[in-house]
Amino acid sequence: MMTQLLTTMTGLESTLTTAGIEPTAPLAAVPGGSESGLVIAPMLVVLVAAVASLLLGRWPRVRIGVSLAGGAAYAVVVAAIDWYIVLAPDAPGAATYQVGDWPAPFGITLVVDGLSAFMLTMVAVLGIASLVFSTRVLPEIDRRSYYFPLFHFLALGVTGAFLTGDLFNLFVWFEVMLMASYIFVAYYGGPQHTRAAFWYVSLNLLASAVFLLGVGGIYATTGTLNMADLAQRLADPGAYGLDPTPVVGLFALLLSVFAIKAGLVPFQFWIPTAYRAAPPQISALLAGATKKVGIYAIIRLSFTVLADADVPVELAVPGVGTVIAGDSPLAFVGAALFVMAAASILVGGIGAVGRDSIEGVLAYSSIGQVGFIALPVALAATTGSAELRHFAVVAALVYALNHTLAKGLLFLAVGAIRSATGTSQLSDLGGLAGRSPPLAIGFFVGSLALVGIPPLSGFFGKFLVFDAAARAESAPLLVLLLVGSLLTIAYATRTWNRSFWGARTDAVEEASVDVVQVGVVLVLATAIVAVGVGFEPVYEFADTAASAALDSEAYVDAVDPVEPDDLGTGGGEH
Repeated sequence: MMTQLLTTMTGLESTLTTAGIEPTAPLAAVPGGSESGLVIAPMLVVLVAAVASLLLGRWPRVRIGVSLAGGAAYAVVVAAIDWYIVLAPDAPGAATYQVGDWPAPFGITLVVDGLSAFMLTMVAVLGIASLVFSTRVLPEIDRRSYYFPLFHFLALGVTGAFLTGDLFNLFVWFEVMLMASYIFVAYYGGPQHTRAAFWYVSLNLLASAVFLLGVGGIYATTGTLNMADLAQRLADPGAYGLDPTPVVGLFALLLSVFAIKAGLVPFQFWIPTAYRAAPPQISALLAGATKKVGIYAIIRLSFTVLADADVPVELAVPGVGTVIAGDSPLAFVGAALFVMAAASILVGGIGAVGRDSIEGVLAYSSIGQVGFIALPVALAATTGSAELRHFAVVAALVYALNHTLAKGLLFLAVGAIRSATGTSQLSDLGGLAGRSPPLAIGFFVGSLALVGIPPLSGFFGKFLVFDAAARAESAPLLVLLLVGSLLTIAYATRTWNRSFWGARTDAVEEASVDVVQVGVVLVLATAIVAVGVGFEPVYEFADTAASAALDSEAYVDAVDPVEPDDLGTGGGEH
């Protein structure tokens, strides 16, 4: 599905023009160092969809049509970005958009490179599936509510976070994303939903305060929040008269915030209640898209901004006699991520084994699976080998893609099960495979993808993570990954056996399965198979994304931040 999304470009120019974006004629790859309207296009499309669906509340069917059209336009625009900016033979690899024509670092900069394009593609695929599913699962009264505008605003926040080129606007887009998700967690309005939303809001308000504190400290220390400008200042602090030492502690604050967004241990306790409280199709987005914003922020700031920073680190770990030392803040980032990733794999896996509902299993599974994503990122941060660093980031991105597809599929399957039977409690289910074989096939494919069975996408994600640990010659990491994989097999098998095998319960016997919901699940299952069978172009895309994340110089050149003295002499013109 991803391969088709990147290569099916028939009629693209007219679609972009309809969306209000005027490409050059004929549409060609964006020249390097130039601005491109394509960069801001995903945000404009989703914003128009959000506002239009908000104004069409009195006409629910029209609102649904506009929402679906907005989702389709978003996917087309993201596909255009993937091809014309990142993947085409003559593509520049990166492009920018300076809002209001203010040059960086003084204005708001939006940046597309391989990393942000890879993340946007995951959001586009899962977003369409969740949006179509939403049109079938909501009763008529909910279609008149603010569900669809909030859905698009959630997508807007995620998109803005992937595209922004400065830390303050990263904070802004985090808040846009979180405001919509707050409401979705409390959407059903019951006591348990209100309780989950309260803890979700409380934790994220604290995280927002810490985020602002870190951003303010970085600005006070370096004099900039633009990520490209920050990268070049930290790489040569003497030229700017900076003492960059406080950046290590300030980035530790930001790392804790990003870990909360990603749901890494010890910041994971909001996930089980929030994922169980939100509608399943929204939980699919929370697990498949918003979690990735935290991972993206860690990768972007660690490798694009901090990797070349001239800030030696030497931190003693109290009580264990260990010293974290290195030539850049990556030494601290890697050590902290190793601990959080390892704890996430174990806590998530063990927690998932004992849950009594499918949502509970998937919620704890998300904690464990994000540990599998963070572990190669930690390895990349601590290794001195450029080749291993690149390979480890590729492994993390491929695993993140599989998690988006598989976990999105499984949460949507939960929604289909609840719509059909009225429950997702394992004790009330059984015999679903006989009642709805297509739904069983979709759920089975998603479960196998989490386990890592070939030829599915999950096999390549897990293989690459294991390969990265083997290349690092780290026996403890290999043991940890093996234990995590065995736990995944245990909870996936238990959930399948108790839900789909055995005698049919009364709830299953009386189930009425929605064909469209099951169809969405099967489309994602097909995408998982397609990514696995046609893995080579997906790997090349992930390889390009990893190169973009690690090439700080190319990122700085694309943004081209200017000095204040150049503002009056034409500097910063593209």
